[in-house]
Parts: sequence; structure tokens; C-alpha cells
Amino acid sequence: MEKEQKEAIKELANLLHENNLSEIDYESNGVHIRIVGPKASSTDICTIAPAQVPAVPTVSVPAVHENKPVAVASNDILSPMVGIVYLSKDPQSPAFVKPGDKVSVGQTICLVEAMKTFNPIKATKAGTIKAVLVENGSPVEYNQPLFSME
Repeated sequence: MEKEQKEAIKELANLLHENNLSEIDYESNGVHIRIVGPKASSTDICTIAPAQVPAVPTVSVPAVHENKPVAVASNDILSPMVGIVYLSKDPQSPAFVKPGDKVSVGQTICLVEAMKTFNPIKATKAGTIKAVLVENGSPVEYNQPLFSME
């Protein structure tokens, strides 16, 4: 290890300690230095690796929701949890409900998968499905409207 690298490591370690940081990454002249403080769970305090690390491809993920208020009607059926919504019990089956269907309290209207468990979502009120407000297989948030009812 060159003297310049040793000095850089000492300076970075001091910065880590003085600023109560858990980790510092630094790259210069083809050398990548990563210093992990004692608060981190890694057993390595300091690692040095060549900078020729292949780049990780970035993936653009569409936002589940924007920071805009969602208008919720009192007759909407809301998701009781965060997860992935499924409008039928399997891809070959018809949807549990569709616009125009009459539903009764306790009738399963969709499934929400959360933590690898499929949770049946049941109608909380009787009425007619006016609109399906989510797409099959899409992520849903807690209290997000799933169905509009009349």
C-alpha cells in the first residue's frame, strides 16, 4: 500500500469519527476506498478495492403514488393494507367483481398479497360496483380506494 493511500485512509477514518458517520466511500486515481465505522454491522472496518467495479444498471420504477391528496368518496372501498392487488383468484379465473355487479357485506371482492400471503378483501357495505379503481397486479397503499360503489 502506498503512503498516499495510507494517508487518505487515515484522513477518511478521522472524518468518519469526527462526524459520527457509519460509512465513507472515496475513489481517486483508480483506487476505491470504503471505510465502515464500528456502528455498521460489517466485521470489516476498512476495505480497499480497485475502481474497476462494473456499474450496476439503474432501473426506473414508476412511482406508486405522488404526494397529491386523493379524493376518497364515502362509498369507496379502501385497501386495508399495503400490497399487490389481484382482481381474481388466479389468472384463468374471472374477476371477483366488475362494474355493475351487486355485492353484499362480507363478499370477497379482490385479494391483496402482502408478505407472500393472499388476503381476501371483503365488501364492507352492500351496493353496486360503480368502478374498479386499480389495475390487476398493481401495488396498493393503505387506505387507497380500490372500488367505487353506488
